[in-house]
Amino acid sequence: MATLQFLSSFRYSDSLTVVAISMCTAIVCEAISWLLIYRTNSYKSLKSSIDKAAKKLETMKTDQNPNKLSNKKSKTKKIDRVETSLKESSRDLSLFKFKSGAVVALVLIVVFGLLNSLFEGKVVAKLPFKPIGIVMKMSHRGLQGEDSTDCSMVFLYFLCSISIRTNLQKFLGFSPPRGAAGAGLFPMPDPKTS
Repeated sequence: MATLQFLSSFRYSDSLTVVAISMCTAIVCEAISWLLIYRTNSYKSLKSSIDKAAKKLETMKTDQNPNKLSNKKSKTKKIDRVETSLKESSRDLSLFKFKSGAVVALVLIVVFGLLNSLFEGKVVAKLPFKPIGIVMKMSHRGLQGEDSTDCSMVFLYFLCSISIRTNLQKFLGFSPPRGAAGAGLFPMPDPKTS
């Protein structure tokens, strides 16, 4: 109880509390992801197959030899096969990650509910600018008053969660393989088939 009174005496205590809780939540979520995803052999094999396919596809696309027409057709077929393999592996990786995503989402919902009850109607930060329409609706959500530079917990937590978790994933080496970027459950349609 004494530490709460000590922390509340600081000028930025509410905003620092939100940032600290966001950091702790990111660490907990990445620990859950490591337990359920990143340490398993199936994830490691999927990641290595995506990396190999991406490298192979990159070398096949850069090695253009326009000498023979039949050679170009067979090379196009090989590129299509590697692209299909890469898409399938990326889809499998996304489905594999989806399982732990539910657990992480549950943790984030619980933490967000806790923070929402702690900081309901409180200004946790001041923005150094006057935000535009939709940003102001997000940053001023649940706050009384007309000062558009007031920042609610929701906006600060949202910004911190996005930036901290992404950078933590990069730091720990948990970012998706480069060939899987942009794939996911709903990839862009293939222009060759349309």
